[in-house]
Amino acid sequence: MNSHHTPSPGLSPGTLVHVGQQKTNQVAITLLDYDANGYFVERETADPAELAKAIQTPAITWINVTGLHQITMMDGIGQAFGIHPLLLEDILNTEQRPKIEQTNDILILILKSVCWNEVTGHTEVEQVSLVIGASYVLSFLERPSDLFTPVHLRLREGNGRLRQMGADYLAYALLDAIVDNYFLTLEQISEQIEQIEDDIIDDPALEDVQTIHDLRRDLLDLRKAIWPLREIVSSLYRGEFPQFQAETLLYVRDVYEHIIQVIDTLETFRDVVSSLLDMYLSTVSNKMNEVMKVLTIIATIFIPLTFITSLYGMNFQYMPELHWRMGYPFVWLTIILTSLGLILYFKRKGWW
Repeated sequence: MNSHHTPSPGLSPGTLVHVGQQKTNQVAITLLDYDANGYFVERETADPAELAKAIQTPAITWINVTGLHQITMMDGIGQAFGIHPLLLEDILNTEQRPKIEQTNDILILILKSVCWNEVTGHTEVEQVSLVIGASYVLSFLERPSDLFTPVHLRLREGNGRLRQMGADYLAYALLDAIVDNYFLTLEQISEQIEQIEDDIIDDPALEDVQTIHDLRRDLLDLRKAIWPLREIVSSLYRGEFPQFQAETLLYVRDVYEHIIQVIDTLETFRDVVSSLLDMYLSTVSNKMNEVMKVLTIIATIFIPLTFITSLYGMNFQYMPELHWRMGYPFVWLTIILTSLGLILYFKRKGWW
């Protein structure tokens, strides 16, 4: 798939360019209309005019856009909903820092979702943008994902508070789904940290160092994605934006507390991972000390044995034991007793 890492220099502000990796070939747009009286309609559409017409009804409308690379389509959506070109440019820039902006009676949240890739064993960070109006919410994803599937199912089944509340509560539900996914990713990282700790203690290997560095990089990416969200949600629950009603702000505050919990867990993991390298070096050093201790003990045992054998290996003609019938067994007995005596001495001292 094609990717653009930086916009071309010299472009005027508001020029729409997709920045980042293209993660899907097709753009999919799902439109959901619902209200508190049981009305629910779900359909696929690619006509921005139809999308703009849908929000004129009394129902609450959720429009989910998957795929950001079709500039013409994104420009049509921006014009239909009155999204300023500069903000639409931020939505298309998947390397954009999380932010919150309000313009033309709409509120725009640019967030980051994270997930754990079982194949690569690393975290993946993707951009999620929410455009919140009086009776509608637009969500923009980089590629097909199960991130909002729980919200989708709740709307389809008509259970709970979601069908009874307005667009601000829908936006809260989507935001809550993103934050809940942070916990799932942290659980995977926690399991990997425990695994690498066990590996280091049992049998440290050079590959463990690379795994530690990969973990540190994943946690750094998570920190960059999650930390700005703290201020964004804080400004929401303080009631700074009229799109969120007072009743919904109580739930937004709960999301804020979850974010604080995620950040605390993230910082704890960063400290633990930073200490893993010290643990690795310490474990390797301890194992080396054990090896050196064994070698030193063996060498110490053989020092007197070497002295005995070298003494009787001298070529003097007149040595009392040379012509003694029991000389050879006597030397072996001396060697064995000396070795056993040193071994017992080392065990008694706790050196072996």
